[in-house]
Amino acid sequence: MKILALGAHPDDIEIFMFGTMAAYAAQGAELTFAIATDGAKGGKGDPGVLARARRDEATRAAGLLGATPRFLDFPDGALVADATLIAALKALIGEIGPDLAITHAPNDYHGDHRALSDGVRIAASFSVPVLHADTLGGTGFSPTHYVDICGHADIKAKAIRMHQSQDPDRFVDGTRTQNLFRSGQCNGAQGSLAEAFRFEPVFPFADIRALLPPAPAIRPVMVSTKRVD
Repeated sequence: MKILALGAHPDDIEIFMFGTMAAYAAQGAELTFAIATDGAKGGKGDPGVLARARRDEATRAAGLLGATPRFLDFPDGALVADATLIAALKALIGEIGPDLAITHAPNDYHGDHRALSDGVRIAASFSVPVLHADTLGGTGFSPTHYVDICGHADIKAKAIRMHQSQDPDRFVDGTRTQNLFRSGQCNGAQGSLAEAFRFEPVFPFADIRALLPPAPAIRPVMVSTKRVD
């Protein structure tokens, strides 16, 4: 199976979907990471120096799963779903031939995220189904699918921490809180972790369950065992 993960910035795949990528890697899937912008506005100081540092961080993080990221190098903060972006995405999809593309939700908080989501949707057309990752903090997001990442939480945290230019511990803490909540939302076991996604069926793709790693096991709903006399 071939999976194409697309993030707008150099740490987005790690924050929003790295646990799922690790689950895919454990299944033997072929992973391709694509990063749309150069990340040059993700901090203070010289933009060129920052862009190079973030490229290195993303490369090392992807290497934890044996993946090599593809950098599209559009300007950070100025991404738009125009003909240039769509052409680049179509070329990438045509080259990789993925079974599934995963990217940002169309209503995520950052304009670059929204633009990439729109561009991927248009570029994918009839060639590949598109799955949307959870939003930052889960704001405005209604999941349709969940992936159990209990066995991959440590490598996800390690991948996020590769991005030392981004003060990464805030994202480690935030994503763990969100992943705990998403597991509870789908009735996973206490303390388990899940990443959430949303799939909008578009012809000819109606059902992608066979393309996803397992969700958390559903626990039986129990009534109280306490006896009241």
